[in-house]
Amino acid sequence: MEQNSALHPADIAEEISRLNKGEQHHHFMDYPLEDRLEIFSFLEVDVQYTLIKSMTEQELSELLNNLKPDTRNELLSELPDDLIKYLINLLNEREKQMALELIGYKEDSIARLMTPMYVQVRPYYTVDDVFRHIKVFGRKAETLNFIYVVDEKNVLIDDLKIGQLLLSDGSTKISDLIDYNFASIKASTPMEEAFEIFQKYDRSALPIVTEAGVLVGIVTFDDVLDRIEDRDTEDIQRFGGMEELDLAYTKTPLLQLVQKRAGWLIILFFSEMLTASAMGFFEGELEKAVVLALFVPLIISSGGNSGSQAASLIIRAMALGELKLKDWWYVMKREVSSGLILGGILGAIGFLRILAWHFLGLYDYGPYWIAIGLTVAVSLVFIVLWGTLSGSFIPFILRRFGLDPATASAPFVATLVDVSGLIIYFTVAAFFLQGKLL
Repeated sequence: MEQNSALHPADIAEEISRLNKGEQHHHFMDYPLEDRLEIFSFLEVDVQYTLIKSMTEQELSELLNNLKPDTRNELLSELPDDLIKYLINLLNEREKQMALELIGYKEDSIARLMTPMYVQVRPYYTVDDVFRHIKVFGRKAETLNFIYVVDEKNVLIDDLKIGQLLLSDGSTKISDLIDYNFASIKASTPMEEAFEIFQKYDRSALPIVTEAGVLVGIVTFDDVLDRIEDRDTEDIQRFGGMEELDLAYTKTPLLQLVQKRAGWLIILFFSEMLTASAMGFFEGELEKAVVLALFVPLIISSGGNSGSQAASLIIRAMALGELKLKDWWYVMKREVSSGLILGGILGAIGFLRILAWHFLGLYDYGPYWIAIGLTVAVSLVFIVLWGTLSGSFIPFILRRFGLDPATASAPFVATLVDVSGLIIYFTVAAFFLQGKLL
């Protein structure tokens, strides 16, 4: 069957993904090897896994030995250990050594995203030498936007834009063009820190070096974007109060979807039982002043909402590198002011609502309506303040202990504030209504 070569590999990958498992292999193998390599890099991991299982040993060997190292490394990192061993043994010696070196880096290091396919030259090359070198070795390079200059020990000493070479005379030596001013990332750098470096320098690719400065690979921005998308997806799912999905939502089996969501829901359910316990503890006060129960949902939801807002802001600021652990006191000072202002606004609205309902005859709060209004207003100030402080401080605590701040999910913060909010509410009520309704 003749394939439509005009389609972009990403579009072809979508077409293959929509086919049933039996058809995916046949459709994929109909394309020439060069096209298959491009298509494979755009496929979801589960589809890649399906294709691998359906290929013959010869087909697998041909594919794996020609895949870009970063694409192959990403695939291997997602597979079971026994399958990784089998696939690596299908590689030729050069590719096998390359794969083992990449897999040897820590899972969260930027080196796991790097590719060793780039163009490097020596300072004594002329511009003409560089272009002859590119014609020989540039075909497999991940990108030709930058040419990397190394010394005799393979230590990176500079990088040059290809445009700079195009505008230079052919006889010009590379040593005359370099200024030793370049950006690089250590291979052991955690991905989160490396993402910030990419953002800082706004580069399409950055070289990866060892502690001694030896050039070992490059990371391109498209690989970084893919990993940032994965990270943000995980954070959003965790923040929603569930475990992160291993596959896309549409491809996750129903039972696995339930499993990912059930754990946190059960934890939050038991946590919310504390709210019921707190309500039971103040049962006597509620019997004496039933009117207090009318405002319980209003009070606790306001605290939970303010906590969720604060947690969202702080977690996102941490993800963008705007906030570090040392900034906790700065954040607390800002959130105290924010909490008091927001609580004051809601408290004023709450008091005016009671006043309006009382004088319009919509509800009779009795002779102590002012005390009830003050109870609601003051409670809102303290509860919103507490919610804001809790939502902003919990991510710092989690980061301090090396945990992902995204696990400070909105439901978790809201549940915490619900329970403590009831205690604050009835404590304030006891102050304003003691001897009146209580």
